[in-house]
Amino acid sequence: MDDGQYYLSVAALRRWIGGGVCRCTIRLDGKTVLVTGANSGIGKETSRDLARRGARVVMACRDLSRAVQAAEEIRKSTGNGNVVVRHLDLASLYSVRTFAKEFLDTEDRLDILINNAGVMMCPKRLTEDGFETQLAVNHLGHFLLTNLLLPKLRSSSPSRVVNVSSIAHRGGRIDFDDLFFSRRPYGALESYRQSKLANILFTRDLARRLKGSGVSAFCLHPGVIRTELGRHVESWFPLLGALLRLPALLLMKTPWQGCQTTLFCAVTPGLEDRSGCYFSDCEEREAAPEGRDDEAARRLWDASARLVRLGDISSVSQDQTESHR
Repeated sequence: MDDGQYYLSVAALRRWIGGGVCRCTIRLDGKTVLVTGANSGIGKETSRDLARRGARVVMACRDLSRAVQAAEEIRKSTGNGNVVVRHLDLASLYSVRTFAKEFLDTEDRLDILINNAGVMMCPKRLTEDGFETQLAVNHLGHFLLTNLLLPKLRSSSPSRVVNVSSIAHRGGRIDFDDLFFSRRPYGALESYRQSKLANILFTRDLARRLKGSGVSAFCLHPGVIRTELGRHVESWFPLLGALLRLPALLLMKTPWQGCQTTLFCAVTPGLEDRSGCYFSDCEEREAAPEGRDDEAARRLWDASARLVRLGDISSVSQDQTESHR
């Protein structure tokens, strides 16, 4: 194989790995979108694309200094000055409630909520609320945030909730008797899979509860992406991380490629009848059997509502469900 053939082969491989691309060119002028974990990786690229479409973009981030820098970069690259930063720590229920109250008090609408932030395979830690970190950040924080913002989503309908999950939900299991690994040995991958399965089940039951409300919910696998999310994997297996770093440049998606399915779910017209579904590479895919378990989805909703002290909002959602049956 000569050099020309080699580079053509590499280019073809990169295009295949890059996966689907969101081709929708719809504008979002006058719309407001909220992206969690927006200061880096696919969250930042998602925010950039939505800003380029003319939306008001609220970047909800834990690290404010990095978020401010990212927001300024997005304003300059898109020409959209309507990009704002708000502090949100999904590992803290107090922070989630404070953020939601400020958002409801100051924003006129919410057309798209993108629950993008997450942690991956981190060492076992408990949050200030006593929750295991991966389930707390990847699921419980977003569960509470979404429910608190439902009034704004409903009043802005048609609106959408987009939950970034992972193919790692396959093989996952929700251990309702020991969600936080207090009695069983902690496994970073097992915990991650549980949290990503929770994203799938949450989306499924949210769609059921919101049927007929004008609010749609979608979940997705973004692909295997070169972002900071994998930093804990390298800390667990430093030699493996070093060996894979160079091949990763070739075999993983870029953040821009990784945000395409998020954008597809957020902006593509006509997806409303697919509410509750799972997507990958800008196509609807079938979730694993454990992600299609309606009983587990209802049980997870009830357990999550108790843990985050959802209170009356859970009752309102359930009342709406009953009215649309």
